[in-house]
Amino acid sequence: MKTLFETRATAVGGRNGHVKSEDGILDFDVRVPTGMGGKGGEFTNPEQLFAAGYSACFDNAIIHVAAMKKAKIESQTTAAVGLAMTADKSYQLTVALDITIKGADQATAEDIVATAHATCPYSNAVKGNVEVNINVNTDD
Repeated sequence: MKTLFETRATAVGGRNGHVKSEDGILDFDVRVPTGMGGKGGEFTNPEQLFAAGYSACFDNAIIHVAAMKKAKIESQTTAAVGLAMTADKSYQLTVALDITIKGADQATAEDIVATAHATCPYSNAVKGNVEVNINVNTDD
């Protein structure tokens, strides 16, 4: 496998710490969200960062697949990422992708999304480990 791009980020202090990318573009504090007993404030958390990355990556996969199929569409992808506790007290991510596609009928939109799901690096990274629920809407 040929690596096309690689980036690095370093965290210090875990969920109540600091994250910085090697190029300095990302450089911020992270905190435990209030839903997990954190104090809140204007901070991000690992699940929010994962949701941002997954939604951007998946939406780009949709754009790429649509272009290959010569489909003129507009898409919007929202990723909901949760943190769940399993019966054996380990943690597991939950993921739901809500996708809206303008300019395609439902069957075409679902075909584009299925192909995007098969090629998206995030989808491939979690395949077999995290259940990804996908909801496709069209806005014709």
